[in-house]
Amino acid sequence: MSTPAPERRGSEQRVTKQRLAVTAALGMVDDFVSAQELHRWLMDDGAKVSLATVYRLLQSLAEDGLVDVLRGLEGEAMYRQCRAEHHHHHLVCRKCGKAVEIEAPAVEAWATRVARENGFSDPSHTVEIYGLCPACTATAAAGAA
Repeated sequence: MSTPAPERRGSEQRVTKQRLAVTAALGMVDDFVSAQELHRWLMDDGAKVSLATVYRLLQSLAEDGLVDVLRGLEGEAMYRQCRAEHHHHHLVCRKCGKAVEIEAPAVEAWATRVARENGFSDPSHTVEIYGLCPACTATAAAGAA
């Protein structure tokens, strides 16, 4: 697995073999994955990278805005290469884990207004909406029939 280093949006990071391997692995998946899953794939592919390094690199990539992070239903951090260049939110299927990036201008306006009303400046926030995707809804409906 090898892809070019991603463009940096945040702080400058040293490009290492491990960072390139993690970035390449993330580029090959569409869904969110845990650090443990990613580490297992890297090890199976022959990469020499520790689980601690995978966690550190994922955190660094997230801080640079290159990786989306959301919490799974059990609270575990899940990661996916960021597809959007701007702030966004996610719809996440509780059954299959499919995630859809969404824009929510009303949420942005609300967060700014609530922060301002309470004397806060420079607000940031994360919003994930959990439900059932259309495919899982159809499967559930077919099973109930």
